[in-house]
Amino acid sequence: MSDSSENSAVQFGRNETGSNGPIIPKSANEALRPEKVPQPPKRSRKARSQVVIFLNFMMSIVVFVALAAAGAVYYAMSEYEKPGPLEANKNFIVRSGAGITEIANGLERNDIITDARVFRFVSEAYLDNETLKAGEYEIKAHASMQEIMQLLKSGKSILYAVSLPEGLTVKQMFRKLADDPVLVGDLPPELPSEGSLKPDTYKFTRGTQRSEIVQQMIAAQKALVEQIWDKRDPDLPISTIEEFVTLASIVEKETGRADERPRVASVFINRLEKGMRLQSDPTIIYGIFGGEGKPADRAILKADLDKDTPYNTYIIKGLPPTPIANPGRAALEAVANPSRTPELYFVADGSGGHVFAETLDEHNANVRRWRKLEAEKAAEAAKAAAEATPTVEAQ
Repeated sequence: MSDSSENSAVQFGRNETGSNGPIIPKSANEALRPEKVPQPPKRSRKARSQVVIFLNFMMSIVVFVALAAAGAVYYAMSEYEKPGPLEANKNFIVRSGAGITEIANGLERNDIITDARVFRFVSEAYLDNETLKAGEYEIKAHASMQEIMQLLKSGKSILYAVSLPEGLTVKQMFRKLADDPVLVGDLPPELPSEGSLKPDTYKFTRGTQRSEIVQQMIAAQKALVEQIWDKRDPDLPISTIEEFVTLASIVEKETGRADERPRVASVFINRLEKGMRLQSDPTIIYGIFGGEGKPADRAILKADLDKDTPYNTYIIKGLPPTPIANPGRAALEAVANPSRTPELYFVADGSGGHVFAETLDEHNANVRRWRKLEAEKAAEAAKAAAEATPTVEAQ
């Protein structure tokens, strides 16, 4: 190739702008100068819209709130399910009509839970329109809020009991109910009829009204008496259910031994059939002392046998006008279906039971034997007391 061709190649080519043309030589400074960077494309009007900016802001807020809510739920559930601060079992009372806010604040105030708000909000979600029930509850040591909520929801509160044994009068039962420190409220101003209360052990929660227990006792005794009366021996010389309860109350007071009750009932049934007086000492006591009962240190005197009261069965014929106590199931069943014996008498045998007899002579012999035993016991007691008394030596 000739020199002219080479010169043409050098002189013609792409210039700085990228177009074909003569190549313009650069100085050293110009060659080292940085080239201009093209400007970024302008943002579209759509990207600069205020609506888009607001929506982006709101989306950020929603994400933030969702994350915060998730964290709060996680924290609340962790607190709700973890063991509580209580170091030892503790009783807690939920009053009747208390709302969940009051209950939660009370639990926190008693150091049973750590956060009343957590208990309230999470429990409301669990309860789903159910309620926490009134009562007194035993909260176990370190019980979680969830366990406490389940306990209060179940209503399994602490139960107390009052025992009213067979043979007490209505007044004596009322006295026991009045003395109970857990029951509240007044007793009915008018005493129920004698024999109308069922002897039993009654369970109740703190705050139960005394009148409620009385109503339970009346209803329970009525149902029991009617049930046993319907299954009675049809040949009994008793015409009414009231007489039935009256005789059962006498049997109840005569013996505390279950194996003797049908036999004692048989003696009284035989006496009624023969038109004999019942001659029952407990009826004399009721005629003298009424529902208050005989003082423990007061013996039955010979003069008491002659006191003219409607309850003295040594004087009156047949049954007294009302029961003399509240009989239990065993005494009622013994009268409804007594043993069939020819016996007409019984007396204490000195060992907690009784000895029975068909004739007056046998009975008198048994009485003499019993009195001898009583005299021997009294002499032994006096001797023991004398020996236990310290003597003072003469100086």
